[in-house]
Amino acid sequence: MDAVDKEILRLLQQDASLTVKQIAQRVHLSTAPCWKRIRRLEESGVIQGRVAILDTKKVNADVTVFVNIKIDRHNKEWIDQFAPAVSELPEVLEIYRMSGEVDYLLKVAVSSIDAYDQFYKKLISRIELSNVSSSFAMERIKCTTALPINIDDHGKGRTRFAAG
Repeated sequence: MDAVDKEILRLLQQDASLTVKQIAQRVHLSTAPCWKRIRRLEESGVIQGRVAILDTKKVNADVTVFVNIKIDRHNKEWIDQFAPAVSELPEVLEIYRMSGEVDYLLKVAVSSIDAYDQFYKKLISRIELSNVSSSFAMERIKCTTALPINIDDHGKGRTRFAAG
């Protein structure tokens, strides 16, 4: 992956609705080579998809809850049940297996505390959990889906292309 590929990735992370022509202009390529680069990035799995980012308030999902889960059973059978049981819940945005005192961390979006209570009841009916604690986000200070894309592998440099 060269500097042009990385700039294409940065641009698409900022605005996936940019046309190939707009991206090509910003990275100083003609349209066909730019399109080929984007296709290669998609086919290789670097670009996994393109999505719309929604306003949580406008879709009534503006209560963010971080759910800490501790478990007693650390065996393959339980883990094989946990992932699908939790992944199927539409309120769950992210699931992480953690190191430290918490075994799993979920990021959940709901409309209210009552909606979270309903979610919690669904969650504990699907899988045996030994300890669940929840923290409600009071304020979102930063929220991004953009990953850092550096020109070199050590994060020291970043080439900027002229905005088109």
